[in-house]
Amino acid sequence: MSELTNKSLTELVSLIKTKELKSEDITKDFIDNCNKGEKLNAFVTNAFDHALDKAKNFDKNPNLDCLLPGIPLAVKDLFCTEGVRTTAGSKMLENFIPNYESTVTNNLWSEGAFLLGKLNCDEFAMGSSNETSYFGNVINPLKDNVVPGGSSGGSAAAVCANLTPATIGTDTGGSIRQPASFTGTVGLKPTYGLCSRWGIVAFASSLDQAGPMTKNVSDCALMLEAMVGFDPKDSTSINKKKENYSKNLSKDIKGLKIGIPKEYRVDGMPSQIEELWDKGKKILKEEGAEIIDISLPHTEYALPTYYIVAPAEASSNLARYDGVKYGFRSSKGANLIEMYENTRSEGFGDEVKRRILIGTYVLSSGYYDAYYLKAQKVRQLIKRDFDQSFKNVDAILTPSTPSSAFQIGEKKDDPISMYLNDVFTVPVNLAGVPAISIPAGLDKNKLPLGLQLIGKPLAEQTLLNIAYSMEDKINFKLDLNKWWEN
Repeated sequence: MSELTNKSLTELVSLIKTKELKSEDITKDFIDNCNKGEKLNAFVTNAFDHALDKAKNFDKNPNLDCLLPGIPLAVKDLFCTEGVRTTAGSKMLENFIPNYESTVTNNLWSEGAFLLGKLNCDEFAMGSSNETSYFGNVINPLKDNVVPGGSSGGSAAAVCANLTPATIGTDTGGSIRQPASFTGTVGLKPTYGLCSRWGIVAFASSLDQAGPMTKNVSDCALMLEAMVGFDPKDSTSINKKKENYSKNLSKDIKGLKIGIPKEYRVDGMPSQIEELWDKGKKILKEEGAEIIDISLPHTEYALPTYYIVAPAEASSNLARYDGVKYGFRSSKGANLIEMYENTRSEGFGDEVKRRILIGTYVLSSGYYDAYYLKAQKVRQLIKRDFDQSFKNVDAILTPSTPSSAFQIGEKKDDPISMYLNDVFTVPVNLAGVPAISIPAGLDKNKLPLGLQLIGKPLAEQTLLNIAYSMEDKINFKLDLNKWWEN
């Protein structure tokens, strides 16, 4: 593997800006890595020729006054890319080529980056292991036959294996932070509304949020800075002044108050996660932060609430895939209704069908009040827990996941066990607050474990600073033996 692809995004940007490196050289090295990494199944569609053309054009006329000059980036295949296939990991959109660009990817291209390819993900972002993708499961670069997490599994694997300098994912219930934890990378879910949802294939509209996935915290700050921005095309977009997250990154966290929620100690959690959590608390104390025990009493209801709200919104959002205007259409059926039924039956995978059925059920007459309305009320209580806690603390420290990465196929036939993977990440989406997962250590199988920091709404800078300070002291190093190249 080239030394160039081992470098962080921040280092690559710096080397291009000082004209020590050419975009074409970087791009060629990443394409070479991608070709060697085919076993990982991280890519659904490559844009290598496009990327090389863009790199050559950049080198001829470099614009160095931007955040990501001449940087090739692969992105999760949930972001619509103009003229490039966008599948959302589904047979339903296997041949869909959008004629428009998502706002977030457009922001990245405006800052000098260009598309390297589209990364595999769970179908319509529904899954925690990248096993629901129509294009097959992604493999964790750290160990053969182990999942990379989901739904942004291809994104996490691509960053971990140096197939892209950084990437973007989407997080509806943990789909950025959980795979980041499983692959020893950094993943940030911003405040709901900070990054535009326009042009992202929808799963659950009140929960979905795009965010960066990177090798380290400074790269994360840089990517976030490039992604954000008010978008009038998204009615939930927050109109606020852009912040210089990367320039304002600081390790000084003296005097900050960090909350430790007692409800995040769950039965059967491995002792190594408890130890890492304690290690995180110790580091924060040494850095001058104050540790405060807090309570988030409605945490235990977060998972059932999420698995009512998210499928309900998915059922509504996925009603548009009927085989009429775009996407897959079944050739079976004697009339229009049968064509609809066959299209949806053949076009969606089992997990997506399961969630559509749950969602349609909880929204149906007679059950709406008992399930959906009640879940929305509990969601408000979960948000209120966070609001109350943030009156006394600046951030909250928890584990990212209840376990490390598991074997491919291990939980596939046990949806409840799979859903429990999101137990620490889901409350954050329900409350709309930001959270970041950083690698904190290894378990007995030498697989990464992450720590999660949860912040106040729009307090991404504070969150990044705390993560930056912790990262420095943890000094986590990934051991890539590149087994997939053999």
